[in-house]
Amino acid sequence: MTDSPAPRTVTYTVRVEFGDCDPARIVWFPNFFRWIDAASRHFFVGCGVPPWHETERTIGVIGTPLVDTHAKFVKTASYGDTLNIHVHIAEWRDKSFVQRYRIERANEDGSVDAIMECDEVRIFAARREGSATGIRAVPIPESIRQACR
Repeated sequence: MTDSPAPRTVTYTVRVEFGDCDPARIVWFPNFFRWIDAASRHFFVGCGVPPWHETERTIGVIGTPLVDTHAKFVKTASYGDTLNIHVHIAEWRDKSFVQRYRIERANEDGSVDAIMECDEVRIFAARREGSATGIRAVPIPESIRQACR
């Protein structure tokens, strides 16, 4: 039995600013989800997937909307912190996938603190025929699967 290779991981870095924090100087939790959403798209860019407006034109995929999320906050973060969001695909399904995030703080002494862990289920979406705003889940294009492995 052979071990499967580690999944491709892309890192997105965020510098926490004063305005990202609440009055207690702790990052206001919705900002983590904003950064994770940016890290999700950054993952695909890092794997060579074209912008969604291009994939809509070429293969009909308009993006990867979120359908479920589970987060665990481990430690707090504050302004001045540099956070590294490590992203990989934990599971590929037919029309959806599980994207896993691990947010870590890089400390001045070289150590790292785990800040948050999160799993999201996202779908590959296309426009619903006859609807300007409706979407539908579509099978994940093999070219995108291969680029992200």
